Formats: sequence, C-alpha cells, structure tokens
Amino acid sequence: MASPILEARNAHKSYGHVRSLQGANLQVFPAEVVALIGDNGAGKSTLTKALSGVISIDAGETLVDGNPVTFHSPQDAREHGIETVYQDLALALDLSPTENVYLGREIRAPGIWGRLGFLDRRTMLRETERRFEELGVKLRETHGAVANLSGGQRQGVAVARALIWAKRVVFMDEPTAALGVAQTRNVLSLIRRVRDQGVSVVLISHSMPDVLAVSDRIVVLRHGATVARFNTREARSDDLVAAMTGSLQTEGASE
Repeated sequence: MASPILEARNAHKSYGHVRSLQGANLQVFPAEVVALIGDNGAGKSTLTKALSGVISIDAGETLVDGNPVTFHSPQDAREHGIETVYQDLALALDLSPTENVYLGREIRAPGIWGRLGFLDRRTMLRETERRFEELGVKLRETHGAVANLSGGQRQGVAVARALIWAKRVVFMDEPTAALGVAQTRNVLSLIRRVRDQGVSVVLISHSMPDVLAVSDRIVVLRHGATVARFNTREARSDDLVAAMTGSLQTEGASE
C-alpha cells in the first residue's frame, strides 16, 4: 500500500477557550480525492489552514512523505507542492486570468528588459492558455478582467491557478458552493482531471452528492476530532450524516 504524501496526526488547535482541533487526523495518498466533511464548527477549515501553512497547530504532527515538517507560512506549504483554493477564491477581480495565475510569480522578460523590470507577458499568456486547455477550463477570453467572468469560470481560474503550481496536493474549500448544476458538473470534472494528472485533492464540502460523486475516500470531523473514515464505494449518505451528527462513530472502521 502507498504511503501518505501528507498527513496530520493528533492535531490540536485552540483559540483561547475554543478548541478548534482536538485530535484531528488526516492522511492524503498519491493521486486520490479525499473528502473532508463535518458540520459547521467541526474543524475542517482549521485543519485545512494548518496543512496549508496559514496557522500553526498547538500539538500533534504534520508530515510530508512520512517526515515531520513545520509550516510557518503558506509559502512553506507551497514549497512542498501544496496549494489551496479558498471558498472566496482569493482572486484579484481587476486583473486578467493570466495575471491572477502569475500574481507573485511573474516571469521577467529575457535580457536587459527583464533586469529593468519588464515582464514576459507573451510567455505567461501562452502557458496559461495551454494549462487551461489541458484542464478543460473554458473562458470566453483570457485578456479581460476576472470580474467579467461567471461564477463557474472564476472557480475554474482559481482551481487552475492552484493546479499550475501544485506538485502534490490541492485543498479545495467548498468549490461548488453557490454554483449552478452545469457549473458544478464542470468543477467536479476538473477535480477528476486533477487526480488523473497525479495531483491529490482534499475536498471540503457540505454537498453529499458532490462528495459521493467525486471522492475516493471520506474523512469525517466532529468537534475537532476525526470520528469516521469511509471508502466512498461503500459509503451511504445516511452513514455520513450519522457520523457528522454523532449517532455513528466508527473511526477507522470502514477504511
């Protein structure tokens, strides 16, 4: 069996008297979609932030390829091939899709022009359009502002930006929230494409149909702790809801 490429072991995190994580565990294996589910306040966002370098845990371990690591910033996580697509997408609406993809990672023009601060916009545009085509992200045009795109197209830009830079794992926080049926279908198809290209996806979602449609495994958090794990092929919605609400606690039993 393959070893986890990313893992949280017995993670704890408190904010004053509020215990957001109380022994959370998560394993991410190569080229899989693992869904992280739980009711509001279960600790999903906190665990995601810990594994993407936004916050530090108070106790427990984070491991990459079985080796303990400490992420002090999102940049530390990115250096290990970990990217995140947040629910608010974190896009610069006045910039184009290409400018969003390369924001903070701009390619300088060759030679003296690059030393003078000029950018190689042609290369950035060509690479953006190539990767969008590979991922099946279809936009009306790639030169205008992101503000002019639909919700589904913005989601595609945010996901593609993460995937262009991700080497190992992408966290997706509620990627289909507020999307229509057709747009949701496109995003789920994109998640499958990501997995098929060898990048693992951690899907945080409240949508049981989306979770069951696209994930390989499901991990359930409740009150900051991991309470159940399921192989998606054997999972039923009733069991997932029961685990989330506390009427079923089967940590590790179904994996």
